[in-house]
Amino acid sequence: MKQILLAEDDSDLGSILKQFLEISGYGVSWMQDGEKAFEFLKSQMVTACIIDVMMPKMDGFTLAEKITKIHPGLPFIFLTARNQKEDRLKGLGLGADDYIVKPFEVNELLLRLRNILKRSEQTLSSNKQVAIGEYQLDCNRLQLHYNSRFVQLTEMETRIILHLNENRNQMLKRKDILQAIWKTDDYFTGRSFDVFLSRIRKYFQEDKTVSIVSVRNVGVEFRVV
Repeated sequence: MKQILLAEDDSDLGSILKQFLEISGYGVSWMQDGEKAFEFLKSQMVTACIIDVMMPKMDGFTLAEKITKIHPGLPFIFLTARNQKEDRLKGLGLGADDYIVKPFEVNELLLRLRNILKRSEQTLSSNKQVAIGEYQLDCNRLQLHYNSRFVQLTEMETRIILHLNENRNQMLKRKDILQAIWKTDDYFTGRSFDVFLSRIRKYFQEDKTVSIVSVRNVGVEFRVV
């Protein structure tokens, strides 16, 4: 049974989501503030997190930042009552796999959760060790190795690197990349992709045979020579 951490301070919504997820076959640990959620994750492993942005004691953004340090690559979805552009960009920039604005249909949340978990399983099962120039991408540990050093990746970073490498040395349209990874090419996912791409460029800066070239209004080319 896949285990889900639900961090939601609203008692009514939290109770509904917990029941619905359990009926759908998930195990659910429900915490009503960010501090309790973080303490829980220090000693427990889950398959994914559903995190409310506005919570007492520790907000969802702070919680997500802390989670990615102790459980890199753990998928998470943000829930928020605010539909502000800055909040969505911040959430996606932190590595969120999705962002849902309240009110929403519970079936929509379930569908998005299933899609995220499916993509996660495919990423980890279909690739183990991938050579990229002088780098070695360890998909099981979500690590990018160079000589004796390594960078700890998020799952989203790993997925993006894999997709770019599978299409290396060819120009990819931005919208095609977004559709392949996020299944949507809207403004927010585009901005999120830019954030991830900036990080990934830095990860590969040690090897001059690997580069990421962006052509404005055209696309991105992952060059390995």
